[in-house]
Amino acid sequence: MDRSLVLVGQLRRQYLIPPEGRPLLDSPGGNLLYAASGARVWADSANLIARVGENYPREWLNLFQKKGLNTDGIKIMAGALDLRTFMVYTDLQTFHQTNPVSHFVRLGLPFPKELLGYQAPAPEQDNRKQPNPDSPRIFEIPPEYFQAKAAHLAPLDLMTHSQFAPALRQGGISTVTIDPGPGYMNANYLNDVRSLLQGVTAFLPSEEEIRALFWGRTTDLWEMASALASFGCEIIVIKRGARGQFVFERSSGKKWEIPAYTSHLVDPTGAGDIFCGGFLAGYAETLDPVRAALYGNISASFGIEGSGAFYSLEALPSLARARLLSLEDHVRQL
Repeated sequence: MDRSLVLVGQLRRQYLIPPEGRPLLDSPGGNLLYAASGARVWADSANLIARVGENYPREWLNLFQKKGLNTDGIKIMAGALDLRTFMVYTDLQTFHQTNPVSHFVRLGLPFPKELLGYQAPAPEQDNRKQPNPDSPRIFEIPPEYFQAKAAHLAPLDLMTHSQFAPALRQGGISTVTIDPGPGYMNANYLNDVRSLLQGVTAFLPSEEEIRALFWGRTTDLWEMASALASFGCEIIVIKRGARGQFVFERSSGKKWEIPAYTSHLVDPTGAGDIFCGGFLAGYAETLDPVRAALYGNISASFGIEGSGAFYSLEALPSLARARLLSLEDHVRQL
């Protein structure tokens, strides 16, 4: 199996009621799978790192292997881990993650017994000294993974990101990208982010996250990107949803705006993660930040056309390349 890409993140048991189509009840989900599928649009395989409990379906791990995803880095913990996640859309842009019973009643759908007792995790700031129980640990990285060219950290807690980024680089992986966790993207953690970004290849926050990090300091997105790059990160990509991406390169000081590829939006779940996986594959192949962002953009364009973590894998390689060629002409250097 090709060892060129490593992705670190969360696996979830997904209960999703999308804007269109049938609900996905107890299906494979989590930011790790969405990012991996974005990478697999362009790469033959990818290597996963995550934690699950003994109650996680083994047939799913077999499915991941069939999808070209190496599961040697998925640690099965003793006992059960509650990895359920619930999301329902009331329109294409609005979703809710609480009170699942009321939404199933509203939609006239039978309530799945597997969701009994579900409580949505309360949004809270990260603990600087304690990783989350379901976050992987650096000693769980399979030694052969260090042969990879590039690695991506999907959203996790601050401590896990702070440990994994240098461990992967010191192990010999030259490209490390980070999609920040929401628990540390606020103004109280700016100095922590400064430490985190030293030596990181690319940082890929959403516009909402980067604005929260710089709350009260500036409202200029390019000023924010420049500040983050000055912490020691080579590339800053600001994900702006349907408005595409801003890309800033520290070494040249160049700025680019890339519009989102126009595709039929069915379900935006995981689009940001899919983008990041595509970006990783693109940068590993080209070492070009704009080209990498185009790869991510096209991966996401496939992912939002249907529901589920693996929907983007149904794209034909020839169609991905055609969309890439089409979008290249719309990149704007500022």
